[in-house]
Amino acid sequence: MKVPEVMGFRLAAEWEDHRATWLSWPRPDSPSYAEGYEAALEVLVRFVRLLVQGEEVRILVRNEGLEGQAQAALRQGRIPMHRVFFHRIPTYEPWCRDYGPVFLVRERISQRQVAVVDWRYNAWGGKYAPYEEDDAMPAHVARLRRQTLFTPKIVLEGGALEANGAGSLLTSEAAVLSAGRNPDLTAQEAERIFLDYLGVSNVLWLREGLDGDYAGGRVDNLARFVNPSTIVAAVEDDLEDGNYMALQENLRRLRTMRDQEEHLFRIVKLPLPGRLERAGRRLPASYLQFYIANSAVVVPTYGHSRDRVALESLQREFADRRVVGLDCRDLLRGGGSLHSLALPEPL
Repeated sequence: MKVPEVMGFRLAAEWEDHRATWLSWPRPDSPSYAEGYEAALEVLVRFVRLLVQGEEVRILVRNEGLEGQAQAALRQGRIPMHRVFFHRIPTYEPWCRDYGPVFLVRERISQRQVAVVDWRYNAWGGKYAPYEEDDAMPAHVARLRRQTLFTPKIVLEGGALEANGAGSLLTSEAAVLSAGRNPDLTAQEAERIFLDYLGVSNVLWLREGLDGDYAGGRVDNLARFVNPSTIVAAVEDDLEDGNYMALQENLRRLRTMRDQEEHLFRIVKLPLPGRLERAGRRLPASYLQFYIANSAVVVPTYGHSRDRVALESLQREFADRRVVGLDCRDLLRGGGSLHSLALPEPL
């Protein structure tokens, strides 16, 4: 039986109009950027410059001092500040896509209502500590926005969820069913929770994540909806690459998947940008980390010859939006890219 309080709400697609994009400003002592902090901030400032062209940007800062540093960096980058708002909500890490609220929408005759789902968060299966402040962030935002808060009792990150806005949800076994997150949860139980709390009717499972993915199985490195009937999927053609087998299995699954109306999806392949490393460890570089803002689709680039292929492919899929590349090599050194940073709040 459906949870009555959640009936009528649904998980919006990212291309639906945003009220704002939420970001967490990185701390100078963040483990993600123990090295290369200033270089990562330069990428973040350029990202904010693109976002404010079409929507508000809501930035979480740990304290007054960090807010002052963030304002100085944005002003130095000549960012129009009339669309930038700061909130002193403490977080440990900048990856608010994963620990932040999952926003739901419900259409009524005269208005559109927004609610928040607050999963439990334990830093990708207890891989990093502390994380209690990150886990508390969705409740802070719900109170700030005066939005209804729903709290399913499972561990989950936003990067493990990808919706087409019409009833279909992509996720992965590696992210949802891992021993560090939900050791006793079955796929059937997870699907029931998704149906109850996200308003979806069709749950689609991928298997493994990218080699080097610190989060372990985040779907936004693997496959993304670009419209209700089309999925862009990461592929690797090099048989010797550590991602080859897992991505082939995911591609095989995607080609058999059907939408909420039992139609096969159109699948568009997108290459990976080669191997990028930090201190000898592979990083999860993926063009699938693009972010769909109101005014543009911002695509991470990595100084690879495949950057152009990715940008041209995505521009064909987003004919109504400008596709913009943003060099994210300095950002990726922290373990994530644009989509991991940004959290859309629907209008």
